[in-house]
Amino acid sequence: MSEYNVMIAAGGTGGHVYPAIAIADALADTGKSVRINFAGTRERMEWSAVPQAGYDIHPIWISGFHRRLTFKNLLFPVKLPFSLVQSYFLLKKNKPDVVVSCGGFASGPVGWVAAKMNIPLVLQEQNSFPGVTTRKLAPYASRIFIAFEDAKKYFPLEKTRLCGNPIRKKITSGNRKQALAGYHFDDRTTLLILGGSGGARTVNEAVFGNLKRLHDELNLQIIWQCGEVYYDDLHNKIDEKHYGNLRLQPFINDMAQAYAAADLVISRAGALSCAELMLTGKPSILIPSPWVAGDHQTKNARSMVDSGAATLLKDDKAAALLYDAVRTIITDEEKLRTMSEKAKGLAMPDAATIIAGQIIEIADRNKNGKT
Repeated sequence: MSEYNVMIAAGGTGGHVYPAIAIADALADTGKSVRINFAGTRERMEWSAVPQAGYDIHPIWISGFHRRLTFKNLLFPVKLPFSLVQSYFLLKKNKPDVVVSCGGFASGPVGWVAAKMNIPLVLQEQNSFPGVTTRKLAPYASRIFIAFEDAKKYFPLEKTRLCGNPIRKKITSGNRKQALAGYHFDDRTTLLILGGSGGARTVNEAVFGNLKRLHDELNLQIIWQCGEVYYDDLHNKIDEKHYGNLRLQPFINDMAQAYAAADLVISRAGALSCAELMLTGKPSILIPSPWVAGDHQTKNARSMVDSGAATLLKDDKAAALLYDAVRTIITDEEKLRTMSEKAKGLAMPDAATIIAGQIIEIADRNKNGKT
């Protein structure tokens, strides 16, 4: 059996890393012999998340360029050529049949060098407004996979495929009874709060300002992922003796169980979060970050809101409107059921499988000298 060799470049945030891991898992499940390697940065979450998922990762020394003057910006002119040289030797050593770029710092140099070495390049864009790396690499790509219809206008249509965001299968494997027991909860209504892999200041401030009413007046069980950066401050401010039904966590490792426990989710509107909410069929209150390029989180959320799967709160109104938004939804069982059905109707559960299959096709053509 012929072995396929795939290099996946991704990193920076969970929104780039976890779709990349989902693609790797789907490649491993094709029944083909596939050797998978990752390229990423040592300082970001991929350096721990990828090995935990069972894959090897190789370092690329690169970072983003900040709009304000920082020491990292002064290093960028040094890092960029160094990362290109690193990418060249990494690809020369591993000899991949296909390079897959899922966005993030490392995907830029690795993807660009792959194109210059005539290695087929596949792009996976998670957001409705594509990141700068994906836009820059698009002219060199053999195939571009997108998750939102709005992203089509940024890419050549003949090589663009709409298939949704790849999600790891185990995200739907949670068991509600076991999940509630794991959190030492009973069968009461449970609220899950997510700010993305790094947390979100506005979401945390809105929840903190409404915590007593959510916990006491609505009698909710609350799972709150606040982010590593915010955990200590919030932990010190909150009287744990009063909030017996609160589980404050810096990060949730088992998202499948967290979703299984939840009746309603408050979340940012990152592409990965939206895809997970659809796949798990969870009603949601989305608070898009206004600080991202092209306001893409608001665009990500729009199809969910328009379909009735979610409610949208603007970032600057979240604190004032959060309690009423939660109360309106969580006290209406019919509304919860309808929102859940609408969310499931938007899901594209086969994205990872579709992408993996087409990667193998491209690798086949490359091996046979047809690319």
